[in-house]
Amino acid sequence: ASSHAPSPTAPPPAPASDAADHTSSQGLSAPYVLCEVKSCKTKGDKILDVALAKIGDKGLFTKELEVSLLTNAADIAVHSLKDMPTSLPPSLVIGAITARTFALDAVVMHPMHRHLALHSLPPRAVVGTSSLRRRAQLQRAYPSLTFKDIRGTLNTRLRKLDEASDYHAIILAEAGLRRMGWEHRIDHVLDPAICMPAVGQGALCVECREDDKQMLALLKAIHDEDTARCCTAERALLRGLDGGCQVPIAAHATITRAKAGG
Repeated sequence: ASSHAPSPTAPPPAPASDAADHTSSQGLSAPYVLCEVKSCKTKGDKILDVALAKIGDKGLFTKELEVSLLTNAADIAVHSLKDMPTSLPPSLVIGAITARTFALDAVVMHPMHRHLALHSLPPRAVVGTSSLRRRAQLQRAYPSLTFKDIRGTLNTRLRKLDEASDYHAIILAEAGLRRMGWEHRIDHVLDPAICMPAVGQGALCVECREDDKQMLALLKAIHDEDTARCCTAERALLRGLDGGCQVPIAAHATITRAKAGG
């Protein structure tokens, strides 16, 4: 997104026309700032016939947006934090991490199996996911099920589920479904004891240039410190293990505050 001169009647952010588990570009409307939304397709968006783990590249959903920042074609880039590599290009920083409410994975059933749970599906039922992390955990919990890759935007994956009989269910991030207003498609949310979420899942982050002090000051308005602390801990684990799409790593940090006088 690019910011422009202050305006006392700044409009709200424009709605996204499509969505994947990541958010490639999103408008940010801060007080008295008019923002222009610029869409951008990343390598991860374009390569849809290969599993993410087989592409073998970090920054699949971020590199093109970062080029826009580095060339001053954009002032901020909005990402799903789980798509962000732990090492950023020189001169770029994460200026804000938004509050995270929904961090877990959700099960979306084929219309014929609505409101069932994974353990209720028949043996060899096919569950769609392109995530090594989800597959590794769910294969252990549900060894009788078959797991098959599924790629595409959120719209595309739901269409593949609904319009054919290739999948009994698919696994998606709860946060992505709720951002699109599709929470009615959620049949149940997976307990993290069965399927722990990805590092940073459910949080959005805003990347900007390190020397853009004005933008950094504006972004403080949407930064959530508790979410940032949790996600920083998760990302430290991921960085220490040199993780990425090729390694099934999960983490879910929370903050527990001591009761007064306890």
